[in-house]
Amino acid sequence: MPHASRAADTTAPTPADPYQWLEEVTGEKQLEWVKERNAKVTAALADNDAFRLLEKRILSILDSKDRIPMVGKIGPHFYNFWRDAQNPKGVWRRTSLEEYRKAQPAWETVIDLDALAEREKENWVWHGVAVFQPDDKRCLVELSRGGADAEVIREYDLEAKAFVAGGFELPEAKSRVAWRDADTLLVGTDFGAGSMTTSGYPRTIRVWKRGTKLADAELVYEGADDDMAVSGFKDPTPGFEREFYVRQKTFWTNDMFELRDGQLVQVPKPEDANASVHREWLLLELRKDWDTGAKTYPAGALLAIDHERFMAGDRDCHVLFAPSPRTSLVSFAPTRHHILVTTLDNVRNRVEALSWQEGKWLREPLSGVPDLGTAGVSAVDDLDSDDFFLVTASPLQPSTLALGSLPASGQPKATGVEKLKSAPSFFESKGLVVEQHEATSADGTKVPYFQIGPKDLKLDGSTPTLLYGYGGFEIPLLPGYEAITGAAWLEKGNVSVIANIRGGGEFGPAWHQAALKENRPRAYEDFIAVGEDLVRRKVTSPEHLGIKGGSNGGLLMGNMLVRRPDLWGGVVCQVPLLDMRRYHTLLAGASWQGEYGNPDKPEEWEFIRGFSPYHNIDPAKDYPPILITTSTRDDRVHPGHARKMAARLEELKKPVLSYENIEGGHGGAADNKQRAFMDALGWTFLSKELK
Repeated sequence: MPHASRAADTTAPTPADPYQWLEEVTGEKQLEWVKERNAKVTAALADNDAFRLLEKRILSILDSKDRIPMVGKIGPHFYNFWRDAQNPKGVWRRTSLEEYRKAQPAWETVIDLDALAEREKENWVWHGVAVFQPDDKRCLVELSRGGADAEVIREYDLEAKAFVAGGFELPEAKSRVAWRDADTLLVGTDFGAGSMTTSGYPRTIRVWKRGTKLADAELVYEGADDDMAVSGFKDPTPGFEREFYVRQKTFWTNDMFELRDGQLVQVPKPEDANASVHREWLLLELRKDWDTGAKTYPAGALLAIDHERFMAGDRDCHVLFAPSPRTSLVSFAPTRHHILVTTLDNVRNRVEALSWQEGKWLREPLSGVPDLGTAGVSAVDDLDSDDFFLVTASPLQPSTLALGSLPASGQPKATGVEKLKSAPSFFESKGLVVEQHEATSADGTKVPYFQIGPKDLKLDGSTPTLLYGYGGFEIPLLPGYEAITGAAWLEKGNVSVIANIRGGGEFGPAWHQAALKENRPRAYEDFIAVGEDLVRRKVTSPEHLGIKGGSNGGLLMGNMLVRRPDLWGGVVCQVPLLDMRRYHTLLAGASWQGEYGNPDKPEEWEFIRGFSPYHNIDPAKDYPPILITTSTRDDRVHPGHARKMAARLEELKKPVLSYENIEGGHGGAADNKQRAFMDALGWTFLSKELK
């Protein structure tokens, strides 16, 4: 960081901001401003029978008892967190595998979150648990107030089904906590001044022993103030117990250290590669080409090497996956003896099982994966078993959960794949079809997109069409089963489109990196190209073409509004970034500078300003109607982005509606009822503007 005495010479100028006062999240004046806009939106969109009917339909889907209760194995039990009309905050429950196979399993309640919230007078939102393995008798329960990222963490006894009296408990913070042993935690949390990074995440890791005060926990590792975060974890695999610390320097770079003989030894990997361990293996995901001297491994590859050999200097890695121009790695899931690798081939999921046998890796494709759809695979218990869960879906086929197993030795071909659960159809899909098309972006790049709509669609430009996009952080958008989209949009004969623009992960790191920082406009050009292609093909026309996106996708929406207002009939902009001059000073924004750049640097603000929607509103232009939504409890993307954009558009008398849910965090809603209301607002707005 530059010295304070030089700041005036090195910091980019800050444009005047008459609405910066709206950044005070819970100020009385600010919340009054919010309530006035909420009332306007409610009157315009929600005060009618059609809205109430749609909201009820959406809530019935969210609360449906026919949904698949997804489970995770802890000890002998299979656990599920469930929300419905009777349990709006949710219940954490468990059953046996034998019982789970039944159409109506008998569940044992472990934690009733509604009862807990009522008893403690808190609006608890479930964030999950961290289990002490391989004992599986204790866990850390993570609870959020109103859906914020910050959590309260408490130790829980799974046998007694009770919080541990005098056990580990952390106050509300954006903590990183892991078990070291049954009586010790590795803790990163807010210990006071200097303990958190500028991104708002832990900067230090401390060892906290049972029976001692949290404030007395011993410091064992610390990062820099401008790092994103640090964390520590213990590998619990019997015979391979190891302790690691990770310094996440930016969103895309990190250093990893192993505790060896009381000393931290750096794992000598590329700083932009992600590393993990499974038994004897070190697994590396490359984001850039890696030249080891003897060999160059390509960006996007998944590598495996014996961990001890790697620490001793060996760099002769096994390539588990190597990308091609249209294939990419999505994820991998180790089982006891195998590794399940999920990839994309032209944005279509593929899954392979890999096994190390007699000095070489054997591989077999996993069957049952839809051609146009999604497939998610996970280990049931990677410490003891080669069983796996496979969840599949497509835009017109609801989710199916299957249980399969891989043999401990020999060719890794799945055996005995058993369908456990299938979700029902929540909307009428007869007469609908899924198609994949390509648009040509401004620089000639081919950009794929999925179109879901009527098989006998009239190509006359009259069909209301919703185009959805994200384009950031190497996250791919895949065509899954969207029950609410089907019920609220597709059943009406409308079209839904998913754009696979650059910045996402559809084609690996290169596809993402093509839209980083000064190249961010490539993502926007791609999205525009898809919109133009839909008009060219006469699927729709600008007055009937709506767009929607959230978070980084909200930044996309803001740019679409100011760059091509003539191409859209309506815009839904959710939990967005919009002020790119101040984003890095607001909540977790500093952690995203690796994606967007640092606006304090004059040379970077020069290009960032070009994609800062708040600074590119043109008073002389006509803009399509826009609905901007956010959450007061969003402690990741500051609600000030949405507030200030709405205020500026209002000042210029542009057509804008703004709604801020008081709860909900970055997800926008704290429970199903809130989500149904927020979703119904968006769909009602689009139906009104695109008809």
